[in-house]
Amino acid sequence: MTVSTLDWGTTYRVTVLDLGLACCGVEVMAALEGHRPEHLEALGVDPVHAAGEAHVLVVSGTVTDVMLPAVVATYDEMPEPKYVLSVGACSNTGGPYWDSYSVTKGIDQVLPVHVAVPGCPPRPEALLDGLAALHRLVS
Repeated sequence: MTVSTLDWGTTYRVTVLDLGLACCGVEVMAALEGHRPEHLEALGVDPVHAAGEAHVLVVSGTVTDVMLPAVVATYDEMPEPKYVLSVGACSNTGGPYWDSYSVTKGIDQVLPVHVAVPGCPPRPEALLDGLAALHRLVS
């Protein structure tokens, strides 16, 4: 699926907050901030920088047990309805660090994940595909 064929901005708009915790965060930033604003606007995606404004939380990168309370607090600050995209192997399953004593074995153990985007790291287009999957799930 390409950006030009993804046309759901007229259905509704989503406000997206990225918690870029490691290398996958760079790919998510490339997807959300690297496009021209009119491209994201056509997709119905508005990147925001505060949890109180976001309806979609993108967790990207390694979630350590020390960082976990901050991730949960961010989720709790979000207004309803709220959705979670887990981006990358580390946030999905712990990635190559899954057997570490200090790494959460997947954010889905703590938060309700609606869409998991695989990869290490996934390409920026994969996040857009994940947002499209969320749209299909919600609509």
